[in-house]
Amino acid sequence: MSPPKRHVVFDVVGTCVSFDAYYQRIDAVLGPRLRKETISAQHFGFTWQTAAELEFTFLSISGSYKAYKDVLRGLFYRTLYFCGVAEPRAFATDEERDECIDGYSSLELRPGCRECFEVLRENGFTVWCFTTGDVERVKGYFDRAGVDMPMENFVSCDDVGVAKPALPAYQAVWERLGASDVKWFAAAHMWDVAAATKVGFRGAWSSVYEQEPCLDVFSDAKMEVVAGSLVDMAREIVRRS
Repeated sequence: MSPPKRHVVFDVVGTCVSFDAYYQRIDAVLGPRLRKETISAQHFGFTWQTAAELEFTFLSISGSYKAYKDVLRGLFYRTLYFCGVAEPRAFATDEERDECIDGYSSLELRPGCRECFEVLRENGFTVWCFTTGDVERVKGYFDRAGVDMPMENFVSCDDVGVAKPALPAYQAVWERLGASDVKWFAAAHMWDVAAATKVGFRGAWSSVYEQEPCLDVFSDAKMEVVAGSLVDMAREIVRRS
Protein backbone atom coordinates (compact mmCIF):
# COMPACT_ATOMS: atom_id res chain seq x y z
CA MET A 1 0.00 0.00 0.00
CA SER A 2 1.37 3.43 -0.96
CA PRO A 3 1.86 5.98 1.85
CA PRO A 4 -0.81 8.69 2.28
CA LYS A 5 -0.38 11.88 0.29
CA ARG A 6 0.38 15.09 2.14
CA HIS A 7 -1.29 18.43 1.50
CA VAL A 8 -1.14 22.01 2.77
CA VAL A 9 -4.08 24.26 1.91
CA PHE A 10 -3.21 27.97 2.09
CA ASP A 11 -5.33 31.04 2.46
CA VAL A 12 -4.04 33.58 -0.09
CA VAL A 13 -4.90 37.23 0.53
CA GLY A 14 -3.37 38.30 3.80
CA THR A 15 -1.32 35.11 4.06
CA CYS A 16 0.60 34.55 0.83
CA VAL A 17 0.19 38.15 -0.33
CA SER A 18 0.11 41.40 1.63
CA PHE A 19 -2.42 44.23 1.37
CA ASP A 20 0.28 46.88 0.88
CA ALA A 21 -0.45 47.55 -2.81
CA TYR A 22 -4.16 48.00 -2.06
CA TYR A 23 -3.44 50.55 0.67
CA GLN A 24 -0.93 52.30 -1.58
CA ARG A 25 -3.51 52.57 -4.36
CA ILE A 26 -6.05 54.09 -1.97
CA ASP A 27 -3.41 56.58 -0.86
CA ALA A 28 -2.61 57.51 -4.47
CA VAL A 29 -6.28 58.04 -5.33
CA LEU A 30 -7.75 59.50 -2.13
CA GLY A 31 -4.84 60.05 0.27
CA PRO A 32 -4.79 63.88 0.48
CA ARG A 33 -8.57 64.08 0.97
CA LEU A 34 -8.55 61.29 3.55
CA ARG A 35 -5.77 62.97 5.52
CA LYS A 36 -7.82 66.19 5.69
CA GLU A 37 -10.41 64.07 7.50
CA THR A 38 -7.62 62.67 9.76
CA ILE A 39 -8.03 59.22 8.14
CA SER A 40 -5.00 57.29 6.91
CA ALA A 41 -5.27 55.28 3.68
CA GLN A 42 -4.33 52.08 5.51
CA HIS A 43 -6.94 52.63 8.20
CA PHE A 44 -9.65 53.31 5.64
CA GLY A 45 -8.56 50.35 3.50
CA PHE A 46 -8.56 48.00 6.48
CA THR A 47 -11.97 49.26 7.64
CA TRP A 48 -13.40 48.91 4.14
CA GLN A 49 -12.12 45.37 3.58
CA THR A 50 -13.18 44.30 7.09
CA ALA A 51 -16.70 45.69 6.56
CA ALA A 52 -16.86 43.85 3.25
CA GLU A 53 -15.69 40.59 4.83
CA LEU A 54 -18.35 40.95 7.53
CA GLU A 55 -21.21 41.54 5.08
CA PHE A 56 -19.85 38.87 2.69
CA THR A 57 -20.02 36.38 5.55
CA PHE A 58 -23.44 37.51 6.73
CA LEU A 59 -24.86 37.25 3.21
CA SER A 60 -23.50 33.73 2.92
CA ILE A 61 -24.94 32.70 6.30
CA SER A 62 -28.36 34.04 5.30
CA GLY A 63 -28.36 32.15 1.99
CA SER A 64 -27.69 35.22 -0.19
CA TYR A 65 -24.10 34.56 -1.26
CA LYS A 66 -22.44 37.28 -3.35
CA ALA A 67 -18.87 37.43 -4.64
CA TYR A 68 -16.54 39.35 -2.31
CA LYS A 69 -15.50 41.85 -5.00
CA ASP A 70 -19.14 42.87 -5.49
CA VAL A 71 -19.65 43.33 -1.75
CA LEU A 72 -16.45 45.41 -1.50
CA ARG A 73 -17.66 47.66 -4.32
CA GLY A 74 -21.09 48.10 -2.72
CA LEU A 75 -19.76 49.14 0.71
CA PHE A 76 -17.39 51.91 -0.39
CA TYR A 77 -19.56 54.93 0.39
CA ARG A 78 -21.01 53.45 3.56
CA THR A 79 -17.48 52.84 4.87
CA LEU A 80 -16.45 56.42 4.10
CA TYR A 81 -19.45 57.59 6.11
CA PHE A 82 -18.62 55.44 9.12
CA CYS A 83 -15.00 56.64 8.96
CA GLY A 84 -16.25 60.21 9.45
CA VAL A 85 -16.84 61.56 5.92
CA ALA A 86 -20.13 63.45 6.17
CA GLU A 87 -20.98 63.41 2.45
CA PRO A 88 -19.31 60.36 0.90
CA ARG A 89 -20.75 60.76 -2.60
CA ALA A 90 -19.41 64.30 -2.79
CA PHE A 91 -16.05 63.09 -1.47
CA ALA A 92 -15.27 60.46 -4.14
CA THR A 93 -16.57 59.15 -7.44
CA ASP A 94 -17.47 55.68 -8.68
CA GLU A 95 -14.42 55.82 -10.93
CA GLU A 96 -12.16 56.54 -7.95
CA ARG A 97 -13.79 53.71 -6.02
CA ASP A 98 -13.03 51.32 -8.87
CA GLU A 99 -9.43 52.59 -9.06
CA CYS A 100 -9.02 51.74 -5.37
CA ILE A 101 -10.53 48.28 -5.90
CA ASP A 102 -8.09 47.71 -8.77
CA GLY A 103 -5.37 47.89 -6.15
CA TYR A 104 -6.39 44.36 -5.19
CA SER A 105 -5.14 43.18 -8.57
CA SER A 106 -1.68 44.57 -7.81
CA LEU A 107 -1.10 42.73 -4.55
CA GLU A 108 2.33 41.11 -4.25
CA LEU A 109 3.56 37.91 -2.65
CA ARG A 110 5.02 38.24 0.82
CA PRO A 111 8.76 37.73 1.31
CA GLY A 112 9.40 34.04 1.90
CA CYS A 113 6.27 32.76 0.13
CA ARG A 114 8.29 31.21 -2.70
CA GLU A 115 10.68 29.49 -0.26
CA CYS A 116 7.76 28.36 1.90
CA PHE A 117 6.23 26.52 -1.05
CA GLU A 118 9.63 25.10 -2.02
CA VAL A 119 10.22 23.70 1.47
CA LEU A 120 6.85 21.96 1.42
CA ARG A 121 7.12 20.60 -2.11
CA GLU A 122 10.66 19.32 -1.56
CA ASN A 123 9.28 17.33 1.36
CA GLY A 124 6.46 15.73 -0.61
CA PHE A 125 3.57 18.10 0.09
CA THR A 126 1.05 19.27 -2.50
CA VAL A 127 0.25 22.97 -2.09
CA TRP A 128 -3.33 24.23 -2.51
CA CYS A 129 -4.91 27.67 -2.30
CA PHE A 130 -8.39 28.33 -0.88
CA THR A 131 -9.56 31.90 -1.38
CA THR A 132 -12.58 34.17 -1.11
CA GLY A 133 -11.38 35.91 -4.28
CA ASP A 134 -11.88 35.04 -7.94
CA VAL A 135 -9.34 32.49 -9.08
CA GLU A 136 -8.10 34.36 -12.16
CA ARG A 137 -7.12 37.40 -10.09
CA VAL A 138 -5.61 35.37 -7.28
CA LYS A 139 -3.59 33.14 -9.62
CA GLY A 140 -2.19 36.32 -11.15
CA TYR A 141 -0.37 37.13 -7.90
CA PHE A 142 1.69 33.96 -8.27
CA ASP A 143 2.13 34.27 -12.04
CA ARG A 144 3.57 37.78 -11.78
CA ALA A 145 6.01 36.62 -9.12
CA GLY A 146 7.07 33.61 -11.19
CA VAL A 147 5.85 31.14 -8.55
CA ASP A 148 4.31 27.95 -9.91
CA MET A 149 0.76 27.46 -8.69
CA PRO A 150 -1.35 25.21 -10.96
CA MET A 151 -4.88 26.38 -11.72
CA GLU A 152 -6.28 23.01 -10.67
CA ASN A 153 -4.93 23.58 -7.15
CA PHE A 154 -7.05 26.67 -6.56
CA VAL A 155 -10.42 26.53 -4.83
CA SER A 156 -12.60 29.63 -4.42
CA CYS A 157 -15.55 30.27 -2.14
CA ASP A 158 -17.26 31.30 -5.39
CA ASP A 159 -16.97 27.66 -6.52
CA VAL A 160 -18.33 26.34 -3.23
CA GLY A 161 -21.02 29.00 -2.84
CA VAL A 162 -20.28 29.32 0.88
CA ALA A 163 -18.05 31.90 2.56
CA LYS A 164 -15.28 31.13 4.99
CA PRO A 165 -15.39 30.63 7.96
CA ALA A 166 -18.59 28.59 7.56
CA LEU A 167 -17.55 24.99 8.16
CA PRO A 168 -19.14 23.64 4.94
CA ALA A 169 -16.63 25.75 2.97
CA TYR A 170 -13.68 23.93 4.55
CA GLN A 171 -15.52 20.62 4.41
CA ALA A 172 -15.78 20.95 0.63
CA VAL A 173 -12.00 21.29 0.36
CA TRP A 174 -11.41 18.51 2.91
CA GLU A 175 -13.54 16.09 0.89
CA ARG A 176 -11.69 16.99 -2.31
CA LEU A 177 -8.55 15.44 -0.84
CA GLY A 178 -8.00 11.74 -0.16
CA ALA A 179 -9.75 10.31 2.88
CA SER A 180 -6.53 8.93 4.38
CA ASP A 181 -4.28 11.82 3.29
CA VAL A 182 -2.44 14.17 5.67
CA LYS A 183 -4.15 17.57 5.44
CA TRP A 184 -2.91 20.86 6.84
CA PHE A 185 -4.55 24.28 6.62
CA ALA A 186 -2.16 27.25 6.81
CA ALA A 187 -3.06 30.92 7.13
CA ALA A 188 -2.13 34.23 8.70
CA HIS A 189 -5.73 34.71 9.87
CA MET A 190 -6.28 32.93 13.16
CA TRP A 191 -10.04 32.69 12.57
CA ASP A 192 -9.36 30.93 9.26
CA VAL A 193 -7.11 28.25 10.72
CA ALA A 194 -9.31 27.80 13.79
CA ALA A 195 -12.34 27.09 11.61
CA ALA A 196 -10.45 24.69 9.33
CA THR A 197 -9.33 22.58 12.28
CA LYS A 198 -12.98 21.98 13.19
CA VAL A 199 -13.48 19.85 10.07
CA GLY A 200 -10.25 17.90 10.64
CA PHE A 201 -7.42 19.93 9.13
CA ARG A 202 -4.21 20.20 11.11
CA GLY A 203 -3.72 23.89 11.82
CA ALA A 204 -0.73 26.17 11.14
CA TRP A 205 -0.69 29.93 11.72
CA SER A 206 1.91 32.54 10.74
CA SER A 207 2.14 35.94 12.43
CA VAL A 208 3.09 37.82 9.23
CA TYR A 209 -0.27 39.63 9.11
CA GLU A 210 -1.99 39.72 12.49
CA GLN A 211 1.17 39.71 14.65
CA GLU A 212 -0.74 38.54 17.73
CA PRO A 213 -2.38 35.07 17.78
CA CYS A 214 -4.98 36.10 20.42
CA LEU A 215 -5.21 32.53 21.65
CA ASP A 216 -7.47 33.61 24.51
CA VAL A 217 -10.08 34.48 21.86
CA PHE A 218 -9.45 31.36 19.76
CA SER A 219 -9.14 29.10 22.77
CA ASP A 220 -10.85 26.13 21.12
CA ALA A 221 -8.55 26.16 18.08
CA LYS A 222 -6.55 22.96 17.61
CA MET A 223 -3.40 24.78 16.56
CA GLU A 224 -0.33 22.59 16.03
CA VAL A 225 1.95 25.25 14.55
CA VAL A 226 2.22 28.90 15.63
CA ALA A 227 5.15 30.47 13.78
CA GLY A 228 6.66 33.76 12.72
CA SER A 229 7.58 33.77 9.04
CA LEU A 230 5.97 31.70 6.31
CA VAL A 231 9.21 29.75 5.94
CA ASP A 232 9.31 28.94 9.65
CA MET A 233 5.70 27.78 9.43
CA ALA A 234 6.53 25.49 6.50
CA ARG A 235 9.51 23.97 8.31
CA GLU A 236 7.39 23.31 11.39
CA ILE A 237 4.72 21.60 9.28
CA VAL A 238 7.38 19.35 7.79
CA ARG A 239 8.87 18.61 11.21
CA ARG A 240 5.51 17.69 12.72
CA SER A 241 4.46 15.51 9.80
